[in-house]
Amino acid sequence: MCCIHFTEMGATTMKVTAIGLDLAKSVFQVHGVDEKGHVLLRRALRRAQVALFFSNLPPCLIGMEACSSAHWWARKLEAMGHTVRLMAPQFVKPYVKGNKNDSRDAEAICEAVSRPHMRLVPLKTVESQDIQALHRLRSRLIKERTALVNQVRGLLAERGIVLAQRITRLRQQLPMIVEDLDNELTPLGREMMRELYDQLVALDERIGRADHLVPRVFTENAQCQKLARVEGIGPVIATGTGRRGRRRPGVCQRAASGSLAGARAPPMFQWRQRAPA
Repeated sequence: MCCIHFTEMGATTMKVTAIGLDLAKSVFQVHGVDEKGHVLLRRALRRAQVALFFSNLPPCLIGMEACSSAHWWARKLEAMGHTVRLMAPQFVKPYVKGNKNDSRDAEAICEAVSRPHMRLVPLKTVESQDIQALHRLRSRLIKERTALVNQVRGLLAERGIVLAQRITRLRQQLPMIVEDLDNELTPLGREMMRELYDQLVALDERIGRADHLVPRVFTENAQCQKLARVEGIGPVIATGTGRRGRRRPGVCQRAASGSLAGARAPPMFQWRQRAPA
């Protein structure tokens, strides 16, 4: 149980057992209740005041939505001795009363975190967030390369030049197309194709650097190596299955515990593990 002592219109003592914290960029909203659900605390805090406010509180239950910076705040508050629970926003929304605003969001979070069967979001460590950031970077670069290749193919089609869909064909044929003076490309068009080809080469190099980081993360993580024992799961899936494993816990969690050595991965994982063209 958490006790807050402050003097506003006289000395007051509040026993807060659960707090709903609505995260924001600048102004955070705090909503606290006692063990019977009576509202004892409604307060807006500037970002610089949040850490000091909770550091002065005895340990209590704090609920937050799993949004941007939530995991960082959760780790920071847990280091102060508090119990932090993260929830998906869609599970908090039904508890919002009336029109949405920060105060009512904090109240809804406080109500949701007190539910005994509320689905919680596991807290990510710094290491797991680094791995997630690596996969997001790699995925974004691959999407950019795919968009670039499709743009080049479309622009060439407008000049009567049709290429096969495989990206390897485009890498091989685009320099030859630029140098071929018999096609319908204008000097400006050739200059643009050279620029697009340079961008493709640069993206290939950046994706290659990201690909080299994945095996390094894989070899340094024991859980990823356990997951790789499942047939069809390699370094890419093993390192990226942390958050997927929570939504699809069966094969991933059992493989991580070592009970699925030599088992087969689900077809979805086998398909994802195929190397990009």
